[in-house]
Amino acid sequence: MRAAAALCLLACAAPAETAADWRDRLEVSGTVEIEWALATRSGDSRKLEAVVQPEFNLDLNDRAAATAVLRLRGDAHGELDAGGGSPGARSALSRRLAVGDRLGAELREFYVDMELGFAALRLGKQQVAWGQADGLKVLDVVNPQSFREFILDGFDDSRIPLWTVNAEIPLSQDSQLQFLWIPDPTYHDLPQSGAAYEFTSPRLAPPAGVPLRPARRPSNPLRDSDVGLRYSTFLDGWDITLNYFYHYHDFAVPYRAVQNGAVVVAPEYARAHLLGGTLSKAFGDVTLRSELGYSSRSYFTVQDAADADGVKSSGEISYVVGLDYGGLDDTLLSAQLFQSALTESVAGALRDSVESTVTLLVERTFANETWRAEALLLHSLNDGDGAVRPKLSYEYASNIVVWAGADIFRGAPDGLFGQFGGRDRIVLGLEWGF
Repeated sequence: MRAAAALCLLACAAPAETAADWRDRLEVSGTVEIEWALATRSGDSRKLEAVVQPEFNLDLNDRAAATAVLRLRGDAHGELDAGGGSPGARSALSRRLAVGDRLGAELREFYVDMELGFAALRLGKQQVAWGQADGLKVLDVVNPQSFREFILDGFDDSRIPLWTVNAEIPLSQDSQLQFLWIPDPTYHDLPQSGAAYEFTSPRLAPPAGVPLRPARRPSNPLRDSDVGLRYSTFLDGWDITLNYFYHYHDFAVPYRAVQNGAVVVAPEYARAHLLGGTLSKAFGDVTLRSELGYSSRSYFTVQDAADADGVKSSGEISYVVGLDYGGLDDTLLSAQLFQSALTESVAGALRDSVESTVTLLVERTFANETWRAEALLLHSLNDGDGAVRPKLSYEYASNIVVWAGADIFRGAPDGLFGQFGGRDRIVLGLEWGF
């Protein structure tokens, strides 16, 4: 791919140096994380995972630096990756190397930062984070996501980095324009049949007993590229962005079809335009965060056996409004309202025309910030299901953190959260930075 070729050319163009000179320019860091999860009902071990993530940073010259991040992961149980990820969801240069269900490795990120005139360029495999929402996403859709643990992983860990040309161009002291070109046809990586967090809600899973064909994935890196623009500025205390993204939806559209006389689900990826923006400002101890997005076309499964392909579409408006309060000592309170509304009537859709979810986060630190207690609540106002995630962590040393927490789901089994009602767990973990 052209982005990878550019990285190689930059590295080869660097002046010849002795081994000692290269070592002086190279910085190695990283993390080792161990996490153990036990089912709350049976006490059975469900996850015993070690993740080693080394990072290499190399100064190529005064105006360019290269970064590479690897991720090596092993799980004694293999339930999270049972059956592998979505077949064909990742492009050839973004795939993981898997050894069965228990061992895996991947080139997590690999990019060069450089200056070109007054523009800052980042070329290579990377993450791009848009938006300001916590827990759920409105504009943070540049990178697809791995759902091996549903939405329990942090965004940085669950995003799938893509081969990207990322240019940031300053327009004034307080504003800049970001341009993205992504010739990497990689999409959401979904858990397969038998995996711990396999989707079973009718909204996300194909009808029982209907064969599911591998999704037909766009394959031309040039014609099927995603393109994005973001204008950001700071005006009278307000952080403001305006965003545009022309992209393929990362969930394939589950079209129903007849093949060889039998009904099957034959998914395909579909394009859409995303327009939106963010707005945030601090008012003393209170910070207001807001995010708005309009998708020109979203797709939904419908309950209508007479419908030719079982799918209908509509424009979709999504937004989040959040308030963060820091007026209490060592304490943060954060509340958010997410809403999604269809712009057209979709008869028989397996979702309401307006859907609402609220979140509440409470964090408090103790003993000079060596102890941190937090609890996150997510609740669907439509379905009445949700999740509760308490966690207590202790900073044993500046580079060692240990924690204990829980992931508790509740609600009907056809809800997005309630489908995992039998997957409640207690989690113990340790992270060591080097």
